[in-house]
Amino acid sequence: MDKNERLDELLGRQDAVTVHPMEQGFEAEVMLIRSAEERYVLKVWNKSSKPDIRFQYCLLNALFERGISVSRPLGWGTDPNGHQVLLTTFDGKSVNKANKRKMTDIARLLSSLHRIDVEDLGDIRLPRFDFIDYFFPGASEHADIAEALSSIVRKTPMKQERLIHGDFHLNNLVEDENGRCAVIDWTNGQLGDPRYDFAWSVTLKSIYVSDRLAAAFRSAYLSANELEPEELAAFEALACLRWILLYRSGGAPGGPEQVAKVNRLMANNAWLNAYRFSIA
Repeated sequence: MDKNERLDELLGRQDAVTVHPMEQGFEAEVMLIRSAEERYVLKVWNKSSKPDIRFQYCLLNALFERGISVSRPLGWGTDPNGHQVLLTTFDGKSVNKANKRKMTDIARLLSSLHRIDVEDLGDIRLPRFDFIDYFFPGASEHADIAEALSSIVRKTPMKQERLIHGDFHLNNLVEDENGRCAVIDWTNGQLGDPRYDFAWSVTLKSIYVSDRLAAAFRSAYLSANELEPEELAAFEALACLRWILLYRSGGAPGGPEQVAKVNRLMANNAWLNAYRFSIA
């Protein structure tokens, strides 16, 4: 449907291309396309998720052209079965060695995304969704979550004015041999509130990485973005509520260690410590 000149070159030498399976995601089948000189990633949305891949292609193009560290898209279209596909450059493997320096680099990358003037993205029209409907589907079926969620959102109005990634965690970052990180998986890219985007990211690091490295990420981001402690606590509370909702539905991995960490985060959060949640 759309492509650039690099895809034309690649299609012209198909006999020199090999295909290799990669670690699979929840939404799409992922393959490594290898030529003699370069590597690429092909994603095929052949599962239940049906995102707007044309939007992802155009957004990645715009971000890449503006120097943001993302994979460069080569083309998108559909396969013979009607599944949407997207081909991008291969920019490394998942970040698997987290340290303070890496957390600082990642925080600066997220900050650079949040500072983008959406008017500079040209013809791209970022979608804006209802915050609760998008990030908390099914919350109304959980009375405890719905009550806390409604109270926090009512007292903390959303500012859906900037580009957000929507799911900025280590599994959506890749790192090349030189340590350069790139942001992948823009399924949730939208006009949103950077405070939530940041809070979700730092909360996931507290749950799945460590408090020490989460603190390094938090400190580096806040050094460039001023947030009042009370508003940050509100968005971190929302992040905890979302994790609990996902965990209850099987959408968030974890065991006793992660549950204990979330309980500790809630106990230390002024917006949540009055509630008594059963996480399971």
